Amino acid sequence: MGCRWTGWPVAAALGAALAASAAGAHEGAHAADDGPALGYELPAAGSYELPPIQRVADRVLLGSDARPAKLLGLAPGQLAVVSFTYLGCRDPNGCPLALATLVRLDRALAARPELSRRVRIVSVSFDPARDRPADLARLREGLAPRADWRFLTAADPEALAPVLAEFGQSVDVLPAEGQAPAALGHVLKVFLVDAQGRVRNIYSTGFLDHRLLLRDVETLLRAPAAPPGS
Repeated sequence: MGCRWTGWPVAAALGAALAASAAGAHEGAHAADDGPALGYELPAAGSYELPPIQRVADRVLLGSDARPAKLLGLAPGQLAVVSFTYLGCRDPNGCPLALATLVRLDRALAARPELSRRVRIVSVSFDPARDRPADLARLREGLAPRADWRFLTAADPEALAPVLAEFGQSVDVLPAEGQAPAALGHVLKVFLVDAQGRVRNIYSTGFLDHRLLLRDVETLLRAPAAPPGS
């Protein structure tokens, strides 16, 4: 694909995720069942609540087309699944895992139009110095989203800093190893955000699965709409 992804786990995970979603989903209703066995039982949609955790602003970043783009840009009643990543990630349990999960979520949403029109996936690079819009455009081309999946970066680290702070996504520069570029240390987090900018759930390694994301999406979409400003 002509990409400059230097972290081999990223490239390997993308290929594996695409192959798994194509083989397991069968382009239909079984898309939501594709994936490894869960270590817990999913609750029934609508049988639980997801109270707001925190609020984030809909700040303007850069899209993969190099144009200004809102972080969320949601219409009333829509939800966003937001993930922070970077293309040089070399930890297979970090960004590659998040991307593989989002590939499965994208395919599952595409199989359910009643959900896909109300859910947006957003992947934000927290390495804007190296992950430029053209790089994210190649990533998007390689993943070939079937639902609404946007890829964002920022003009510079200073423009991204308030976004990371509001989400509570810390990023540390780790010492370089040999000739490899410096890695970025981070805790894997994926966020479910409603149209009012309220984070409704945060997923990390142990509970990052597209089937749980889908169940939480269904639960929130069944809930009565909250009044503006709540």
